[in-house]
Amino acid sequence: MDLGIAHRKAAVAAASTGLGFASAKALAEEGVQVVICGREAGRINEAASQIGHGCIPIVQDVGNAEGGAAFVRAAIEALGGIDILVTNAGGPPAGNFASTPVEAYPDAINLNLMSVIGMCTVAIPVMQANGWGRVAAITSVSVRQPIPNLILSNTARAGVTGYLKTLAREVAADGVTVNSIQPGIHRTNRILTLQGGTVSGPMGEPEDFGSIVAFMCSEQARFTTGVQFHVDGGAYAALL
Repeated sequence: MDLGIAHRKAAVAAASTGLGFASAKALAEEGVQVVICGREAGRINEAASQIGHGCIPIVQDVGNAEGGAAFVRAAIEALGGIDILVTNAGGPPAGNFASTPVEAYPDAINLNLMSVIGMCTVAIPVMQANGWGRVAAITSVSVRQPIPNLILSNTARAGVTGYLKTLAREVAADGVTVNSIQPGIHRTNRILTLQGGTVSGPMGEPEDFGSIVAFMCSEQARFTTGVQFHVDGGAYAALL
């Protein structure tokens, strides 16, 4: 299927590996001009080389609003504009209520909420001016079904989901869609680390997830906005 996004311009955050990398690769294979970022020059340069298709690497930490905004500004400068934004960041440390100090929450909120706000604040006005845009935020199925021992992630990602849902309604008339894509257990370094190197039960492949992100950025998905789309192999058990 031709997704109708060839020659569009995309910024994909935290894309040196995992789901960010897979999303950037899927977009690049559709003919999208892609800029990616990561914290380490060697890793992000290698990722851009693997993605190919003229992918541009930028060294940038998107761990807070300022970092997220700086990445999008740099992407706009490199591309001459922006049509697609894929927000992403690493996950905060594991822990439960008893083991997680109050002081740990601001960093988690900066990482998984404020970074997204920073990125959107820069990207959305450009998309509105052009009358076309796609925001696909990589979050987590924990928004629907909190994951044990990930209280920081569960809290911050629920907040960003509320922000994105609100934003989607405000910019829909401008031709901009805003959706969150919620992964379950996928074969990424973070999941393997959290699970001690072994995972019981089925795991999704990052490439499959990337294909979903690319579709949500497509012309065919132009009437889909404000959606929280879970990609979890059926792990989420509720009816709604």
